[in-house]
Amino acid sequence: MGTRLLFPCARTCFISFRRLSATARLFSAKKKLKMSYVAVERGSPNTKNYRVFFQNESGFPISPFHDIPLLADAENQIFNMVVEIPRWSNAKMEINKEEGLNPIKQDVKNDKLRYVKNIFPHHGYIWNYGALPQTYEDPSHVTPDTGCKGDSDPLDVCEIGFKIHPRGSVVPVKVLGVMCLIDEGETDWKIIAIDASDPLAPLLNDVQDVESQCPGLLRATYEWFKYYKVPDGKPENKFAFDGEAKNRDYALKVIQETNEQWQKLINSTGDSAISRLNTTVTNSPNNTDVGEAEAVLNKSPEPGPAEEISQNENKWYYVIPKL
Repeated sequence: MGTRLLFPCARTCFISFRRLSATARLFSAKKKLKMSYVAVERGSPNTKNYRVFFQNESGFPISPFHDIPLLADAENQIFNMVVEIPRWSNAKMEINKEEGLNPIKQDVKNDKLRYVKNIFPHHGYIWNYGALPQTYEDPSHVTPDTGCKGDSDPLDVCEIGFKIHPRGSVVPVKVLGVMCLIDEGETDWKIIAIDASDPLAPLLNDVQDVESQCPGLLRATYEWFKYYKVPDGKPENKFAFDGEAKNRDYALKVIQETNEQWQKLINSTGDSAISRLNTTVTNSPNNTDVGEAEAVLNKSPEPGPAEEISQNENKWYYVIPKL
């Protein structure tokens, strides 16, 4: 089946939290359940055939986009984050929306694997970077506050805790705020969150607490997103709200709206470039049985050794103007 790495997840509760709309079709249960997820590596790291699939604690294949609940703890408004990119690493990994079961894969551009540049003084990604499952930024929806359509991805998350979480981890996080990148004319939200088990988590309840407890981090986050494409010959990125990080309430509103957009997606019929294959969303037209899901996983390449990464990926780029 491939390399199996077990990552524990905090209590998973399939009930809607109060800020989600009454029409939200999240799973419900009367008690909280402890859930674990298994990351299954296939192919060879640092190659185009590398994938990270997911299984639940029963060993059944699942989609990290559709089958992992948005909420880890509804009562305390704790969300599940799927870690795509561990802090300090450079490989641009993401949930693959187009392939069945949506495994994590490395992005490819111009037939080459993508690695983000090291924009001095930052090395790789400066947070654990990932996505909120069961969210979707609908490209047919114009966000009133930005005037731009969604980027057709799950919500991105910057997790600012002290731990480096391995790729494929499912981490319960506390939402603190949100930034909004306007990426090539599309609304691209960046949720700011912290691992709910982090020692700083009790002290961080809103975006202003990030500045007081982690001085400079929001500024560094703004800089990173503004300049990270410059070494590739692209212009500086633009932001909504002049780059200001909006507060927790605003972030929860964004999550609510993008969860509703995901519900529309997962319950849709007809052709789509996005794979909606899932094993747990029972009311979805794209729900499948375990056998078919296993077949998708088994068709992927067997695990192999990692390819060596070029030393060019360690180069510094001095593109951030001096203050």
